[in-house]
Amino acid sequence: MSHRIVFVGAGNLATQLSLELKRKGHTIEQVYSRTASSATLLSQKLKTHYTTIPWKIKPNADIYFIALQDSAYDDVLPHAAFGNSLVVHCSGSMPMASLEKYAKNTGVFYPLQTFSKQIPVHFNQIPVFVEANSEENEKILLEIAGNISGNVSVMHSERRLFLHISAVFACNFVNHFYAIASDILKEKNIPFNVLLPLIEETAGKIKKTDPALVQTGPAVRYDQQIISAHLNALQEFPHFRELYENISESIFRYYKAK
Repeated sequence: MSHRIVFVGAGNLATQLSLELKRKGHTIEQVYSRTASSATLLSQKLKTHYTTIPWKIKPNADIYFIALQDSAYDDVLPHAAFGNSLVVHCSGSMPMASLEKYAKNTGVFYPLQTFSKQIPVHFNQIPVFVEANSEENEKILLEIAGNISGNVSVMHSERRLFLHISAVFACNFVNHFYAIASDILKEKNIPFNVLLPLIEETAGKIKKTDPALVQTGPAVRYDQQIISAHLNALQEFPHFRELYENISESIFRYYKAK
């Protein structure tokens, strides 16, 4: 079944999800963004209308996908006339109840993936977690999610929060470590791509076994000689040095406790 959809937000997730829903036959009637540049860019891709004014968010759509920063809800959503439409947010960490003061019919539509505006993703491989305040709304979200993904589940807010925390560790923190490694290598004129086989091998291992069983490196055994040499070399990168020391200690304590 096709739905008339408005996207409130035009960032990374909103871009990829709106394009996918359009490809699946849904009508994206409008895009809202606080910045004209983001709103214009996405509306052009979708061939639809846009607004940057909250009270001009189009009323009477079937579904509103809220893809704003969590802190922006109170600045935008009170001005929209949602009526009886289904309003769903796409946040991993915010509870569904955060929408109750804005709309009667609420839900969550959370694709577990890292998104960028310019990098296409394969939604059929992305787990999607939904939640709704009624069986009817849940059925609608399950149908939409099942139309784009082969991995769809109902997950309530408390569990989804811990899923999001785990995703931050597994994705955001790991990517930050990639950025740190890249900075160190650039400083020493070493290309980052020399790490790619190592990164790919590490990621490949956890597809087959528990990550805790394949941890390697000096911190597991707390090899003080190597760790001290690394910390000494990192004197010229004081922020990275502190992080290295804290993470090494965390790894050691984690495995000592097992």
